Amino acid sequence: MSEENKQTPIPAAAATAQTMSELLGTGVEIKVLKVGDMVEGTLISVGKNEVYIDLEGYGVGVVRGRELYDDEATLSALKPGDKIFVSVVEAENKDGIVELSLRQAGQERVWQTLREKMESREVVRTKILEANKGGLMVEINNVMGFLPVSQLSLEHYPRVEDGDKNRILSVLQSYVGQQFDVQIITADAQEEKLIVSEKAVFEKETENKLGQLKIGQVVEGMVTGVVDFGAFVKFGELEGLVHISELAWQRIENPRDIIKVGQKVTAKIISIDKGRVSLSIKQLQEDPWLEAVKKYQIGQAVKGKVAKVMPFGVFVELDKDIQGLAHIMELSHEAVKNPEEILKPGEEKEFKIISIEPAEHRLGLSLKAMTEAPSSAKASEDKPKTEEKVEEPKVEAKAEESPAPAEEVKE
Repeated sequence: MSEENKQTPIPAAAATAQTMSELLGTGVEIKVLKVGDMVEGTLISVGKNEVYIDLEGYGVGVVRGRELYDDEATLSALKPGDKIFVSVVEAENKDGIVELSLRQAGQERVWQTLREKMESREVVRTKILEANKGGLMVEINNVMGFLPVSQLSLEHYPRVEDGDKNRILSVLQSYVGQQFDVQIITADAQEEKLIVSEKAVFEKETENKLGQLKIGQVVEGMVTGVVDFGAFVKFGELEGLVHISELAWQRIENPRDIIKVGQKVTAKIISIDKGRVSLSIKQLQEDPWLEAVKKYQIGQAVKGKVAKVMPFGVFVELDKDIQGLAHIMELSHEAVKNPEEILKPGEEKEFKIISIEPAEHRLGLSLKAMTEAPSSAKASEDKPKTEEKVEEPKVEAKAEESPAPAEEVKE
């Protein structure tokens, strides 16, 4: 360090007798302090109503009033000569002394400690104080924090079949008073926001276990939750999702119709992505559509029950595994605006098979082909026209993400 940049220390005894303006007059270099700055000083003396601190390179500072009494616990453990962190309340009072705060510095120290715990990924044990529909309230270093539902571990994540918020709250309330191991994932002093995660504690362990899994591996597990988009299955210490489209080969309206919580199942791992395991139950079962070619033929008349009416046509159940689609254009020789005008759910009718596509799991049916076209409709059909191929709309159900470990739920 060059001589011109070297700081000249101010002896504590001399500093107490000199004001800031006097020090400036002596030619001693004084660094400028700003309100809110955190600085380290040496305790000079502790009086009844005020505490003097030597701020090396700055001058002398004083702590008094509320800034003193709010942190008596800190002072009681200190003696002259000890180092102490303080924050600047006023850069220079009328006496030329820096007004300081132990209280504000204490708060900053708390948040600094929380940030250090976050950066080091330290595991902190904390008590659950309250519960709300979004998650759990905790306290770390006297700061209230929030543990969102999406950040709960597999063990504590509430599996409520119908997603009822009151039932979820009931599960969360059962955790009040318990001790959870968590990691801090957000420590924002300015926003006074402290967010913790329980599942983060097990992430490394989970990653190691996920690394041992392979696509195509068959696992045995138990259903832990059933939701509209599928079922959660716990196998070993891990959990995966069986999407509704992977539960069975037949079309499913409600997963709860074919699978229950507590049921033991065998499933195949079909993907591992970003810590999420996707499973399939149907891929371990024989595809009934492979037999459809043998059982059904184009031109064959079959009896079926209307399973569902859609704007574009009706789905017809031919047996427990096979459903066909009678497109709206195949319901009548006359123009049809609403399929429900022709057929109702549960109604049984005879249809003619007009197409079979086993690989695509499609079987086309026609109701109008079972009757002769009226003369007026026949004449219309005999007119030359550009052939248009009408395809069945492809309806895909998008898999939702599992918890746990989530979009974070905020209070």
